[in-house]
Amino acid sequence: MSTRGAVIRQVPGELEIVELEVADPGPGEIQVRMVASGLCHSDDHLATGDFPTSRLPFALGHEGAGVVAQVGPGVTGYAEGDHVVFSFLPSCGRCRWCATGHQNLCDVGATALGGGPVRLRLDGEPVGQMCGISTFCEVTTVSTDSAVKVPKDLPLDRVCLVGCGVGTGWGSAVNSAEVRPGDTVIVMGVGGIGINAVQGAAHAGASTIIAVDPVPFKREKSREFGATHAVESMAEATELAKGFTNGQGADSAIVCVGVTRPAHVAEAFAAIRKAGTVVVTGLGDMRDVGVPIALSELTLFQKRLQGSLFGASSPTWDIPRQLQMYREGVLKLDELVTRTYKLDDLAQGYRDLHAGINIRGVLVF
Repeated sequence: MSTRGAVIRQVPGELEIVELEVADPGPGEIQVRMVASGLCHSDDHLATGDFPTSRLPFALGHEGAGVVAQVGPGVTGYAEGDHVVFSFLPSCGRCRWCATGHQNLCDVGATALGGGPVRLRLDGEPVGQMCGISTFCEVTTVSTDSAVKVPKDLPLDRVCLVGCGVGTGWGSAVNSAEVRPGDTVIVMGVGGIGINAVQGAAHAGASTIIAVDPVPFKREKSREFGATHAVESMAEATELAKGFTNGQGADSAIVCVGVTRPAHVAEAFAAIRKAGTVVVTGLGDMRDVGVPIALSELTLFQKRLQGSLFGASSPTWDIPRQLQMYREGVLKLDELVTRTYKLDDLAQGYRDLHAGINIRGVLVF
């Protein structure tokens, strides 16, 4: 069947809305009619060339939810009409990482930026799928490894956010930084990911949460999600953290800058106490190498530098529990959505992201 979707034909490249052919689901696959998709910075990293891909054209979108339209041969556990949210990282359930509770590191996810199996075509030519799901398409065919069934009474234009941004930010604080009650935490960058790191730190019991962002709107918004302080620069945040800790520094600093540079990591490293933790969640140019920190400080102060992919989440567990928290009024999802867009307005959505006027824009089909 044919569907409309957003692709890039070159890198750097502009988003184009085109007619695509989408394959029927095969064994282990389902076809989903999309309802909503979050506008995440990672898709923009593909368009700018920060992230490499081996296949062009490339259909973008990786944070989405929809309704199952067709089930592939032999697929069990899914039926037409089921509501699903996609995990941008698949989990096979069988590899070493899935078996030990690290589904975010599933071996299948290694091909997330390579385009995956050919399920989409443009003028007869193969099209790559972002993370194997391409949620900026009206209809998409995906592996069941990427789908999590969700209750039908929850709004899919909110549910879609747990497929990437919420889990990535929330888990960066709860899982990767291991925030504890009474901690002092700095969150560097409070857009769609960082705002959820603030929320996660609050849920974990941090007593002081310092949000850092140059955009006044984002600083103001961070207070709704649990930030106790909101400042413009890391210099201010570092002084505040030291003031609350008798000069020691923050227990953890979580880097969620949209285009993360080595200097950002160094600033966070300077802000933490002995045996503190820097969590690097943000992504930038994958060709950047090296972080300007003193190795002696790493060793003698026993500081920890920790990467975080999808907030160290296991989606088949974390997505359902986050949605239950949303149902119970604990996890904020409604408040994350700043603006909604139609497919033809997707490019404007990314212009708004660059302008810093959204916490999360959501594409509604």
